[in-house]
Amino acid sequence: MKYPILLFDADNTLLDFTQTEKQAFVETMKKHGFPYDDEAKKAYDEINHGLWRRYEKDEITRDEVVNTRFGKLFEQLGVIGDGVAFEKEYQDMLGAGSFLMDGAITLLAAARRVGHKCYIVTNGVAKTQHRRLEDSGIVRYVDGVFISEELKCQKPAREFFNLAFEVIGEEHRKDALIIGDSLSSDILGGNNAGITTCWMNPDHLVNETSAVVDYEIAHLDELYQILGIE
Repeated sequence: MKYPILLFDADNTLLDFTQTEKQAFVETMKKHGFPYDDEAKKAYDEINHGLWRRYEKDEITRDEVVNTRFGKLFEQLGVIGDGVAFEKEYQDMLGAGSFLMDGAITLLAAARRVGHKCYIVTNGVAKTQHRRLEDSGIVRYVDGVFISEELKCQKPAREFFNLAFEVIGEEHRKDALIIGDSLSSDILGGNNAGITTCWMNPDHLVNETSAVVDYEIAHLDELYQILGIE
């Protein structure tokens, strides 16, 4: 069997985080009477992505990401609000979003049917991720879930994967494939950990980073051929 161990990122790989995030942002901002148009969302995205990139580089903590992003946004938008309290409401909204990427459950079921072990490897807020994985039904098709908040380290650090393979079995590292949409956390993380990589790239972006991509797909259905699943 090719790649008996499959490590899936969660957001925008199995779960449609783009749709979930947009819904949570609009609903929470609207509730407080704050701007929620495309311009406000773009401002949030720039702040949020910048903070997560710093987190991936181990420059700041996860708490600093989630507890400062809305405060920074409110300052930029010129509105008054408690960013930390707002974050809690936003996380509740995020947790309620369990939209799936096309073909996610079917792929997981098919992979497990032929003997693959499937795991989730994700950076994020543990409570929110567990709820979304449960509500979406994904948790019933995976053999384990590894979340940065619980491991106390994050992708792309090799330590994240070392801790995961303490559970999976170190002898399986050479047989693993990581599938994810982020070059900076999933693919670079796979490189750091000595794991074969598969970049989920539906928008056909150009890889201008140092991350080495072994496989590239635009849709989960393309994994059937890579894995030899009929």
